[in-house]
Amino acid sequence: MKNIKLFERVGSFAENKDIARDIRIKEIIPAIESGKRVVLDFSNIDAATQSFVHALISDLIRKYGNDILDKIDFKSCNKNVQKIIMIVSDYMQEGT
Repeated sequence: MKNIKLFERVGSFAENKDIARDIRIKEIIPAIESGKRVVLDFSNIDAATQSFVHALISDLIRKYGNDILDKIDFKSCNKNVQKIIMIVSDYMQEGT
């Protein structure tokens, strides 16, 4: 299992899509391709932008299909962050 603590990289407001892209490319994709589950830990994050979450997961859904979300756990998300994740994942699943 690959545990990725986002607060250490983005602080309490997750907005930098370049950081999200780097996490996706350098950590999430290699972990998934080696058969590991991924935990995206949103502890201490008060809010996230749609563009951040999009950069974090949309390419994964496009590349691997909707089932990829079964291999990713979203941990410690508050209601605001949960809503953004749902918006992005629903949008991407409609397009596949």
